[in-house]
Amino acid sequence: MQSIVETTDIFRGAFFLTKGGKLSDVHLSEDSRKIVSFLIVGDDLKELDEAYRSGRAMVDPLQLRESLNHLRDVLFKTKRENERNKERSSHANKQERDRVRQAVL
Repeated sequence: MQSIVETTDIFRGAFFLTKGGKLSDVHLSEDSRKIVSFLIVGDDLKELDEAYRSGRAMVDPLQLRESLNHLRDVLFKTKRENERNKERSSHANKQERDRVRQAVL
């Protein structure tokens, strides 16, 4: 049965991907901590999660490493894009303030 799991645990996310889950979306928290969460869709995620949490889960270590690297890349890309957007917004706001000052003078 298709289900959805949201997690901030990169190892748990990599485990789900290794077991056939698909990365559906990535969210960056709006608070000052900037935590990335992964939305994963797949079959039997509840049962897989129980196996993961109980320590009974078995995976191919090479696939786990590849999934972990993929999520790490997505995590850093998401954080970089957020910083760039913040810088652009800050720069645009500064330019607008400068234009208003010049118009007033």
